[in-house]
Amino acid sequence: MATQAGKGTALVTGASSGIGAVYADRLARRGYDLILVARDVERLNSLADRLKTETGRHVETIGADLTVKADVRRIEERLRADRGITMLVNNAGVGATASLIDSNVDELEKMIALNVTALTRLTAAVVPGLVERGNGIVINISSIVALSPETLNGTYSGTKAYVLNLTQSLHHEVGGKGVQLQAVLPGATSTAFWDRAGLAVEHLPQQIVMTAEDMVDAALAGLDHGELVTIPSLPDAADWERFNSARQQLQPNLSHKLPAARYTSGAATA
Repeated sequence: MATQAGKGTALVTGASSGIGAVYADRLARRGYDLILVARDVERLNSLADRLKTETGRHVETIGADLTVKADVRRIEERLRADRGITMLVNNAGVGATASLIDSNVDELEKMIALNVTALTRLTAAVVPGLVERGNGIVINISSIVALSPETLNGTYSGTKAYVLNLTQSLHHEVGGKGVQLQAVLPGATSTAFWDRAGLAVEHLPQQIVMTAEDMVDAALAGLDHGELVTIPSLPDAADWERFNSARQQLQPNLSHKLPAARYTSGAATA
């Protein structure tokens, strides 16, 4: 496949398989050089070799575990120092399906470290440079559970709601300074995520499971359309727009000097 002119370098986390590997493939074919980050160096190098051959792009790999502070710091430093980086795809993440009371809290803490802390630090490392250069993209992979806390594990849902909120807030901060933000909210996607989360994807109703290829292609179409929030499975974008509009309409009444009348009028007296 012929490639487009170079667009700079995209750094993709969790790139050795699943959604991250598909992003790497699609971005290389769009003309990006790549820095691919993941724990599985063997799979990462195999992917890099294939993409170099098929696309002619420069592909670098970095073995890193983003639950380890020293590894996160290494990637942060690269994001700060490398002025050729024009895109960050925060894809690395893990999930959980058990209820809180049936979960290992140490494992939940590691999930927070990856889904929230590492993502925040990498985003904070890259954004100042993108703002300075007046150009760049940050794609954060959230989840539909950000909008559905009753689905799966509440801690996992909370981490993905954080990713959505951070993306919306950053858009408010730097969206007018040449930096494009996108939060992607996949539904059930056919990847190894489910095995690691404790529920094999084969046990899910197949009518709700999207391939990673279709998910990423839809997400990139949303990026091309300038969407801040992309929900690949949602048939009618107006549903999201109504949801978001209702949220925004709450804002003027979320903080007042006095409590709402329903909490004071007719209150029982001693």
